[in-house]
Amino acid sequence: MALKNTVPSNEKKYAGFVFQKINYILFLTSILIVALGFLLMMGTEDIYSFTKITLAPLVVIIGFAIGFVAILYKPKNKDI
Repeated sequence: MALKNTVPSNEKKYAGFVFQKINYILFLTSILIVALGFLLMMGTEDIYSFTKITLAPLVVIIGFAIGFVAILYKPKNKDI
């Protein structure tokens, strides 16, 4: 006797994207912030300037943190 793979009636299947629009906006924002950080590191000043050794790495880390939040953020949907 073969067992049927059934979904309980109280569970609904949702087709669509894994992420919402806000997730994509946050992710694109994080990419832009990381790119800005690398541009700051590339500046024309001397190698030991505040911008290159302090500000730019902090901007890159903040960009990666926003990317991490963009992946984990789950918006609350009232219609689901």
